[in-house]
Order: sequence, then C-alpha cells, then structure tokens
Amino acid sequence: MWITPEEVLLANALWVSERANPYFILQRRKGHGRGGGITGLLVGTLDVVLDSSARVAPYRILHQTGESQIFWNIACGSSRKEITEHWEWLETNLLQTLSIFDNDDDITTFVKGKIQGIIAEENKSGKPQEDEDPGKFREAELKMRKLFGMPEEEKLVNYYPCSYWKGRVPRQGWIYLSVNHLCFYSFLLGKEVSLVVQWTEVTQLDKNATLVFPESIRVSTRDTEHFFSMFLNINETFKLMEQLANIAMRQLLDNESFAADRFLPKPGKTLKNVSALKRDLDARAKNERYRALFRLTQDERLDGHTDCTLWTPFTKMHVVGQMFVSNNYICFASREEDLCQLIIPLREVTIVEKADSSSVLPSPLSISTKNKMTFLFANLKDRDFLVQRISDFLQRTPDRPCGLNAQSENPSPSTPPSLPPSPSVLGLGEMPQNQHYSPSLPTAKQGLLQIYQQDVPEELGPKVTREKMKEESWNIHFFEYGRGVCMYRTSKTRELVLNGIPESLRGELWLLFSGAQNEMATHPGYYGSLVEQAMGKCTLATEEIERDLHRSMPEHHAFQNEMGIAALRRVLTAYAYRNPGIGYCQAMNIVTSVLLLYCTEEEAFWLLVALCERMLPDYYNTRVVGALVDQGVFEELTRECLPLLYERMQELGVISTISLSWFLTLFLSVMPFDSAVLLVDCFFYEGIKVIFQVSLAVLHANMDQLLSCSDEGEAMTILGRYLDNVVNKQTVSPPIPHLHALLTSGNNPPPEIDAFELIKASYEKFGSLRADVIEQMRFKQRLKVIQSLEDTAKRSVVRAIMTESAFTIEELEELYVLFKAKHIMSCYWGASSTAAERHDPSLPYLEQYRIDCGQFVQLFSALAPWSCGLHTNTLSSRLFRLLDQNKDTLINFKEFVTGLSGMYHGDMTEKLKLLYKLHLPPALCPEEAESALEATQFFTDDDTPQGEELKEAGETSAAGDTDDRKEEKPKDYKYYLRMWAKEKEPKKESIKDLPRMNQEQFIEMCKTLYNMFSEDPMEQELYHGIATVASLLLRIGEVGKKFTNNGGRKAEAQLPSTIDALQPEREDSSGEGGSGQSLVSKALAEAQLETPPPTAAGSDEDAKDDTSVSSYSVVSAGSLQCEDIADDTVLIGCMSGEGGDGVDRRRGSAPDADWSITFEQVLASFLTETSLVDYFEKKHDIQSKIAACKLLRAVERQTSSSSDHDFSLTTQ
Repeated sequence: MWITPEEVLLANALWVSERANPYFILQRRKGHGRGGGITGLLVGTLDVVLDSSARVAPYRILHQTGESQIFWNIACGSSRKEITEHWEWLETNLLQTLSIFDNDDDITTFVKGKIQGIIAEENKSGKPQEDEDPGKFREAELKMRKLFGMPEEEKLVNYYPCSYWKGRVPRQGWIYLSVNHLCFYSFLLGKEVSLVVQWTEVTQLDKNATLVFPESIRVSTRDTEHFFSMFLNINETFKLMEQLANIAMRQLLDNESFAADRFLPKPGKTLKNVSALKRDLDARAKNERYRALFRLTQDERLDGHTDCTLWTPFTKMHVVGQMFVSNNYICFASREEDLCQLIIPLREVTIVEKADSSSVLPSPLSISTKNKMTFLFANLKDRDFLVQRISDFLQRTPDRPCGLNAQSENPSPSTPPSLPPSPSVLGLGEMPQNQHYSPSLPTAKQGLLQIYQQDVPEELGPKVTREKMKEESWNIHFFEYGRGVCMYRTSKTRELVLNGIPESLRGELWLLFSGAQNEMATHPGYYGSLVEQAMGKCTLATEEIERDLHRSMPEHHAFQNEMGIAALRRVLTAYAYRNPGIGYCQAMNIVTSVLLLYCTEEEAFWLLVALCERMLPDYYNTRVVGALVDQGVFEELTRECLPLLYERMQELGVISTISLSWFLTLFLSVMPFDSAVLLVDCFFYEGIKVIFQVSLAVLHANMDQLLSCSDEGEAMTILGRYLDNVVNKQTVSPPIPHLHALLTSGNNPPPEIDAFELIKASYEKFGSLRADVIEQMRFKQRLKVIQSLEDTAKRSVVRAIMTESAFTIEELEELYVLFKAKHIMSCYWGASSTAAERHDPSLPYLEQYRIDCGQFVQLFSALAPWSCGLHTNTLSSRLFRLLDQNKDTLINFKEFVTGLSGMYHGDMTEKLKLLYKLHLPPALCPEEAESALEATQFFTDDDTPQGEELKEAGETSAAGDTDDRKEEKPKDYKYYLRMWAKEKEPKKESIKDLPRMNQEQFIEMCKTLYNMFSEDPMEQELYHGIATVASLLLRIGEVGKKFTNNGGRKAEAQLPSTIDALQPEREDSSGEGGSGQSLVSKALAEAQLETPPPTAAGSDEDAKDDTSVSSYSVVSAGSLQCEDIADDTVLIGCMSGEGGDGVDRRRGSAPDADWSITFEQVLASFLTETSLVDYFEKKHDIQSKIAACKLLRAVERQTSSSSDHDFSLTTQ
C-alpha cells in the first residue's frame, strides 16, 4: 500500500534490493523468503521479538535521486504481488515524467506530492473507518490475519508479548487475542511456532505460579494444555481471556454471537495501542459489575464514576465512596462495604443544584427527589461536567413514565418486538375489554396470603406481638433512612432483614431489594398487555405449565382453589411469552407460587423477571446451566471450607444430587414453607451468597453423621430429615403441613432446628464469602459445565444415529465435531441466515446445529470420496438440495451423515441410486440446465403417473382390502395403534419408485461421472467403460421412445428384451458414429476440466447444429483422453437421423422430450462394465479425510506463506 513518505537513512541495512531504476528501488526484508543464511534468521527473530512492522510488510519501495544518501519510503507490501503492482505503476506513470526534471530536489518534491495525493484520493473514495484503532494496532491486526489465515471478519482485541512453553523450552513471541481465537506466533533462529485455539474449545483457564511455570496462564482444551508466561501485565491479559472465553460459552449456550457496541463513547484522551473492541469489553465488564452491585436492568449502561462523599443524616457524617452515573440512575456505594448504599432513579429527581463551596464542604452537589428527600454529595473533582451529564440524562427521562415512551427509550432485552402499546397508553375510553386480566381481580390488588388470611388463634398472641414489633422497627428505619427506591441501605438494613421481614412488608421489600420495583415503574401496563397476548395460545410451555399448576404448594389453601391457580397460570404464561428462550422450567412454579402469596400478580411477575434474568442467571433455561454452575461452585466451596466432608461426599456422590433442588427452588421444596421464606428474604437482599452460606451450614451441622454414612441413600435421608425440621418459631401463620416431612419423620423425629439460628450460624461460620469471588468461581465452573453439556450432546447425537449409519462411534464423533465447528464458525464469520434461525435449544440435540449450503460444500469437498475437480461444488450443491427435505436451506447433522454414509458404506446399487437422484429434481435445479424445467414439467405430466398409478393402485387395493376387513371384524384400539405405527414407519424407497431420467439429466450425469474419473488411477479404463455404457443407454432411450410413441406404455414391458438384444452390439458401439456416441462425446467434451479453444471448423459446425446444453461442440482427442475417439473425429451433438434438419438452433434448447430411461436400465448397463463395478464397489476410509480436514487451516497457512517464495523465484 502507498504510505506517507518517510525518510530512511540506511537503505541497505537488513534489506535486500531486488529491482532498481534511476529513481526507485524495490527491496525485500532479510529473513523473508527462502535463504538468507544466519543473517536472515537473526533479522526474522528480531522482527518477531521487537514486533517490527517488517513482519507485516516485508517488501518496500524507496525513492532516491542522484547521489543523495537520503531515501524516502513511499510504499510497502505484504506480498510480492502487491508490491509489484505498485512498482509497475511507478514505471508506467512516473519514469518518463521524472526524466524531464533537471533538479533532484524538484523530483523528490514531485514524487512526495504525487504519493500524498494518491493516499488522499484513496482515503476520500474509501469507506470511512468504523473504528478509531491506532495505526500500530491495525498493523498488528493485519499481521494476525496474515500469519493465521483469518478473514477480515475476525477482529483482534489485543496482543501481548509473552513466552509459550513448548515442552520445557519457552518460545518468546506474541499472543493475539481475537474475538473467537487465541493465537500465538514465534520465530526464533529459524524455528517457527504457530498456535491457534478457538475459545469455544477452552475447558479451563487458570492463572497459577509454580516452579516449572512461573506466574503463568494455563489454557486447557479437551486434548491438551498450553502454558503462557512472562507477561508484562498478566492480570490484564487474564481478565481479557476470561471475558473472551465467557463470550464463547454464551455462544455455545444460546448462540449469541458477539456484537460490538456501536454507541461506545469516544475516549477523553488518546489511548496508545488500545483497540475499540478492547474499550468495548472493558466497558462491558464495568457495566456488569455496576448492574450486579445495584441490581439494575440489563440495558443500563454506566456513563462514568467519580470519588466523592455523601452526607448521611442518620450518622451526621460524610461517608467516603464513589458516585456512579448511568442513563437512568445515580448510585452511591461507600468505600467500606455495607456502610452505605444508595440508588436514585432519575425519574424521581426534581432538582439538581450546585451548592456553595467551602473549606468544610468543597464542591457540593444537592439532589432532591419527589418524596421530599435531599442528598448532599461533596468533594466532586469535576462538578460542572458531572452536572452537565446528569442534566443531559434528565432531559431524556420522561417526567411521568409512560409505557410506550419507556419502552422506546429503554427497550427491555427480552421483550417481544411485536408488543402492542400498553393499555395505559390507549386511554380509558379506548382500553380494550380484558378477558384474562383486569385491575378488578383480587390478585391484582393484594397477595393471596391477605386474601386467605385466617383468624389468628389465641395461642399465637405472643408471636403476633413480636410481629408488630418487627413492623415498628421497620417503620422507624423508614423514618430515619427513607422509604422506597431512594432508601439508604446500611448495615442496619441487613440486620433487620436477618431478623425476618414482617409479612405485611415482605412483598414491598422484595420488590425494592431485587430491583423489580424500578422495572415495574418504567413499564406500566406491560404485564396486562402481555397476559392478553399470551393467554389462549397453546405452546409446549403452556402445556408444561398446565401439568405443574396443581403441584405448586398443594398443601397451601391459597392454591386449593381456582383463584390462586388462575393467578399462577397467568404469571407463568406471561413470562414464558416474554422470554421464549427460557419459556417454562420446573421449579419456576414453586418459586412463583410463593411470590404470589405476598405480592400482587404484576409484582410477582416482575420479581420472577428479576430472578430468572438477573439474580439466578441461566437457572431456568432448558439445560438449567446456571444451577449446574452453582452446583460446581458449591462443590468447590465445600472442598475449601469442609475438606474432610468433601472427600466423603464425593465418594458417595451426594453433593450433585442434593444441591440442584436446593438452588433451583431456594430451599422452598426441601424446607417447611415458613422457614424457607426467611432464606428468600435474605436472598433478595444479599444475593446467591446466602444460599451458599446456608448450604455449607447445613453440611457442617450434619458433618459427623455424614462422615459415618455407608451409602448415598443414608446421607440423603439425614439431610432430608434435618431440613424438614428447620422451623420458624416466630411465624404468625397457621402451620402448613410439609408433605416431605410427613413421609420421612419416622417414629423418632429429630429435634427441631430454629431457622434464625441456622441463618445466624451460616453468617458466623461462612459469612466471609464475597460476591466477586463467587463470580470468579462461576466463570471457571461455567467452562466445565457447558463443555460437559456439549460432550453429552455429542454422545446423544451419536447414539441416536449410530444404528442408522455404518460409521463407527469414533468416526461419528469426529464428524460431529467438524460439523459443529462449521456451524459455530458461521455464527461469527457471517452466513446467509442468522444464528437464532440456525440454533433452537428447544429442539433435540440432533437438530440443534445446522449448516447452510456454502458450509456443506466446504465439508463435502473435504470429506466426500467422490472428487470431481471443479465440478465438486456443483455436485455438493445438488446433494445439499437433495438432503434438505424441509426446504429451509439448512441441514442438520443426521441429514449430513445420511449423505456421506451412502457414499462410503453403500453397495453399488445404493451409490448409483444416490448418483442417479443427484441428477433429478430437486437436486438438479433449473439454473444448472436451461431445459431442466421443461423436462421436469414433461415428466410430471406424462411419466410420473406411470409410477404413481402403480402406487395409487396398490394403495387403492390395500384400501379395498381394508374395507373388506372392516366388514369382517369391528376395530378396537389395538388396530388403530398398529395403523399408527405403520404410518410412523419410514417408507423404504425401492428402485422402482425412482422417476425416469430424461436426456438432459442423463448428459449431466455423464459429465459428473467423467469428472469423478479424471483423478482415478484407472482413468482410461473408466473412460472407456462410461463411454460404452452411455452409448448403450442412449440407444435404449431411443428404442423406448419408439415403443412409447407407437405402442404406448405397454411397450415398456418389452424393454428388458430390447436391452438383451442390444448387448452384442456393445463392443462395436465405441467405433460407431451414430447419434448416441456423438451425443455422449459431446457431453464428455463439455465436461472437460480444461477445454482448449475450438477450431474454426468447429465454430462453423457449432453454429450450424447445437441441440444440447453443451457449451462446446468440438474438442480434441488429447483433451478427452479417451481411446474411443480418433484423432480426426469432429464431435457434433446431433439427435438421431430423423428430424435432424428441424433442430432448434437456439443454444440451450430442450433435447428430445420423448427420450427417457429408468434407474433399472442404468444399473443393468453399469453392471456390464467391470471397471465401473470395481470403482463403485471400492471401499473408502474416512479417517484420512477427517485428519486432512482438521489440518486444513494449517495447510492453508503454509500454502499462503510459501506462495510468495515460489513467486519470488520465478520473477527473479
């Protein structure tokens, strides 16, 4: 490429001149290409270690005038082809012009101006840069693509110098971290190390320090481990690796490909060598931490944060911390954990003003809200800029949140795009008549517990008093710290939560602590409109919901009537409609039924949204990945906190059994309701760490008994009885019998355990758990869990199709890996359809991954035993259309294996049948043969009934027999079951069911066969055999046409005898010049991979007579390489003698429409040639093809790097 002229003092240092003229010199970098000796090795090593730009552009053009010692670098190139184009342009356009100048300085000025003008013109006409990556970084990205053969769609995130340990020897080089790959390259003293690892293949990522590998990063895959060390900033590198691996796991989980943030704010200062993608990922990490800290929605984007102090009126002091500003919130978190936290929604803000600064209170900022609260911040570094940003966000925030405005400003990520305006937008007069949900419903105004509140027995009097004392404590807290979303959250708040939330305040505080209140406030009417759209629709989710409705807390009187059941149905159905990716999962009904006891329907819905999408991520998807991840985290915590018990529990296999139900239902299914709800209180305030703490406390309390267990059942019984007897002695609700407790209590029930004491013990013993540590552990477990699920999916798919395929299990697994890799690659390197269309997690494993035609062509070319040269792509496209039975332009793995299995393991009949079908519609499309459409119409109207009549006749007679049998015996259910089973049985296709092939399709098949044989060792014998068979089949078609025209379809019965009659003539057929041989010769001529230009005589002949779709009518015997054709033979495609003069002269006109053959005739003809029989009976080994396919990328890299060397040798 042309570059802005740069001064070069030492032109020949480390460079070799290859071309020169009086004004320009073309040079190549030493160490690039073949040869170079020890100097070249040293230069190449220096370029890699020092990250020299010469690794990207090993060619350059210098400008020099006269005897000047100063050179100007005006162009560089990554390949000889590129630099040669620039050199030729200079010789053609500038040499004559420069010879006119007398002054050397004028020449230099002119050349520099010309090059700068070219660059300016290219920048003007070129596309604007989408990113603002620095030049050094773009250079590194080009280097990565060249070294590893990556397309332009592969974006580099960052690159670092490091050492890769190959055995016990470290190789110094550069590690390139792109969106989808980890790549490493090193070149030291002639030894090249190149490594490419897909992030989707990573199973473990660790940062460790050992004597062998000092402070290194270990990247593990299923097959091997890679160690990298000697990083300048190992923490930054490791965090970026974690992010990229996490994106890859998300891609495997739900096929969400990475999308760059197009609205990323520009950096305030120029960042050296930091790409836009790196800034994007850093911003995403900050956003995730911010949203998790304050329980905000997924669309909230952090704009910035700054150090400040907050005046807390309840302690009369300034608390040091940080202020966070985002598009909808102002938040504060104290530096000391749990000292103070504050969330101020911008919709609640009324006044933002700058107060007067003083030595006591520098740079203060006052924010007032609608509920008459005022918050005073101070010590703000850039107060004016901060106020401006808050003002900008306030202008975009509606004064009164409206459902339509809120959704258009801040779309919910899971909201279906087709939602109508919410009822509140329509106005009261236009509000539609709700059939399923209306504000007048009892459950729309209060929780089920209040509706079914029974009179409190007298013996519960002291408990009622205690409950009222709790309510009073919370009222005092509200008075001091505020009430609602703007409440100060302190250690006092946590203390009150741990002591139990009063039942009257439970719903309100759950909404507040979970963040659901904010989402509900910004989406008024959303739930109502969702219910109206969702109810009445029958889906898989609604069927599962109906099945589980009456299993949801059946012991509670609120769900023993239609009101509670109907409310539960509406909430679950609405959420399944909102988030079809989750739909409905077992355990959601139990959690939702508890939410409905304390909240209205709409509040319960938004709490469910908060649970499924933020607080328990991926818990309730189809594979409960989130729960499995936390199960792994729990095992790791048990190993750290209770090592002795962990070993014993692993032997018994108990942890994986018990923890899933504990986490999925938040202990609601294994503990008495009144006790479990106390854990839910803590969970909404503290998050998942409470569940881990209590789980560890339960194991610790039963450690002695568990250590002495002899089997898994005994351990389960111990834990089950313990949890059954965790009681809440302060509850004012009447006792609800716990079904599990009734079944497992036995004659001697264990002593009761106070739920408050259990919670207190969990905080005392395991309260040191931190949310950020749990997130780190979750990442490690997520890699293991998702890769384990992928392995399970692979085994399931292989088991499902191993009986239908002759491939071995190992071969099927290898094929599945290649197939899935193609699918995944399409997700991040572009494809004809989106990832969401290709991947549906609700489908069986067998149908989840699908590929399009382009990807199938690539796999077919690499794996199929039928190599057809340039014709391979055409053949693979036809096979794709044949396998794509549902016409969605995608095929799944089963269909893919079906196509390959026939080629590798079918007998000759099956292989020929597949080849035959590849040259009939729908495999043969009209675009490939101009007259194929006419032929298809002809056979649809004329011949198809011939085969169909037989089938219809058979079906009619079968139906008649069935009617007779009906009269004989009345049918019972067994008969219908048998009939249903018969319908479900796959109908085996016989060779008689195949439609007839017309002349156009037959010529296409001849072309395919010729290309298939072109690379075979028995090439000449196969050519002779196919020419003989084709001549015979053309004659059979001619004879069949006469019988059809004269005697109708009855004559077809005589065709076998006709074939026998023609057999003796087979040996002489190759020498005859009849219409059949000439037509075959023409087909073979057209099928040539390299056809020489036609002679003049041939051109005349071609103009006179062209009756087929052949592109060429004359071809030399040398190009045909067929023994049957003499040196002076002119191959003309003409039909039989009759009607030759009336042939349509138009190119591509349809051949004789009456001509046709059957598959039986094709099979019989092929069986007469030993060479063809041997070819189709030959067995092929797919293992070598699979191995070659795996190494394809490496081979491509070697080819691309060596191509320059070969070219350089020929041009020197």
